[in-house]
This record gives sequence, C-alpha cells and structure tokens, in this order.
Amino acid sequence: MAASDADRSGARPWLLMSPALAAVFLLLAVPVCFIAVYSFWLRTAVGTEQVGFYLDNWIEVLTDPFYRDILIQTLRIAAVSTVLCILLGYVPAYFIARSATRYKTLLILLLMLPFWISYIIRTMSWINILGVSGALNVFLLWLGVISKPLEILYNEGTVVLGLVHFLLPFMILNIYVSLDGIDVNLVDAARSLGCTGWQAFLEVTLPLSLPGLAAGCLLCFVLGAGTYITPMILGGPRDAMFANLVFDAIITQLDWPLGSALSLALLVILGSVVLVYNRFVGIGQLAKSFR
Repeated sequence: MAASDADRSGARPWLLMSPALAAVFLLLAVPVCFIAVYSFWLRTAVGTEQVGFYLDNWIEVLTDPFYRDILIQTLRIAAVSTVLCILLGYVPAYFIARSATRYKTLLILLLMLPFWISYIIRTMSWINILGVSGALNVFLLWLGVISKPLEILYNEGTVVLGLVHFLLPFMILNIYVSLDGIDVNLVDAARSLGCTGWQAFLEVTLPLSLPGLAAGCLLCFVLGAGTYITPMILGGPRDAMFANLVFDAIITQLDWPLGSALSLALLVILGSVVLVYNRFVGIGQLAKSFR
C-alpha cells in the first residue's frame, strides 16, 4: 500500500504538468521537427518542393559569405542594443528598488505600460518622431538650428534605437527583481565597516545584482537577435538582420526549404547562447523575473 501511494505521489507532478507539456510538444517540438524536415527538401524551378534528403540548403547557408555577414551584423546589433540597455536600465531599476515612496507600485506599473501597446505601433511611432516631416525635424526647423530636414531614419542607428526602446523594460525588470531581493542590511553592514556609498555598491550591491543583470542580457540579446520587425520598419536595405532573411525566403520567395534552414541556423546559434548562460548562471534565474 505504501509503495502504491509512493507511485501515485511520484506520478502526480507529471499528471499536473501534462497539459503544459502537451502544449509545448504540440506547439513547439512538432513544428520544429517539421521545419527540420523541410530544411532538407529542395525548391524546384517551377516553385514546388522536391521531397528528399538534400544538403544544398545547408551548404548554401553555411558557406555563402552573404549569410555569414548578415549573421555577424545581427549579433553585433543585438550586442550593442544589450549594452545600451544595461547602461540605460540599471539606474532606473536601482531607483525603483531602493525607492521608499508609496508610489513604488505605480512606478512598476508605468514600467510595464509599454507592454500594453503593440510592438509594431511602438516601432512605427519613431517614423513620426524622426522622419523628414517628423516631430524632431519640425522642432529643429522651428528653432532655426537646421535649414532643411535631417535624414536620420532607415539606418543602423535607428534600428538600435528601436531595439533599445523595445528591450529596455525587460532589462529594467530583471535588474529590479535582483536588486529588490538584496537585503539592505548587507549594505548597511558594509557602510558600518568603513565603506563609502560607492564602495558598498561595488562590493555588495553590484555583485549580488549580477544574476538579474545576466538574465536581462540574455533576454535582450535573444529577443534582439531574433526580431525582424524593427529592421524592416526602421532599417535600410543594408541594415537587414538574420530574421529578415528568413521572412524574405518564406514569405517573399516562397522558398520554405531555404527559410527552414535559415531559421534552424538562427535557432541553433541563439540556443547555444542560452546553453552558455545556463552553464554559468542557471536558467532558473529567468523565472524569478516573472514572479
């Protein structure tokens, strides 16, 4: 009887998780398997797929310098956006975590407010701000600072700007959760032992907040490297990212096999980043950001 109870209690967690596991299997694992199969097919000259096991798509993806250069550019843009999110996000997160005001909840609510607006609308709003007839150019012309509108859209800088606008709340939230969990008595103890405020921050606060900072970096980098909306709307022809190649291959060229190979290549690279993060930090740190 005791063994039977143990068996039932051991199976209970799996029974409770079965709906979530079934959803992950059907909505993630199965589609990825289909994409993996498609990547070995060929698109014929008449536009149909030739079923079989061919390595042509993978050879093209892995050997063509065009895809390599776009991949390097994608990783570079994602890395620059992540670094900017760190520089712009730590101070607000620290202020919210250490704020003693009764409006702390309101500050967190305002931080999450951008998530209530469509990502596409938020990205397209920069056209009305930075465009030739946008608010910035109109304001500078009115001040007399410039004599003609500046062309500051559709370049790598605006792509980075749009990504930072999109990713910054993720960084702030992760850092805030990490800072909020630090016992303030540790900082007071460091101050009582002779540390200045800056030394206490460097020796106590910053090291203890690194897990949240690392989680924010992972989310910002992966989301930034996998996006295609921002470079499509704010970037120029030379500012495409790797996800744009997947979109063009599947939607524009209707080349599902090549698009599948490109998407799997990006999945493997970003998955490797996640594995490295899990090795040194632990993937469980991400769950703390959503508690």
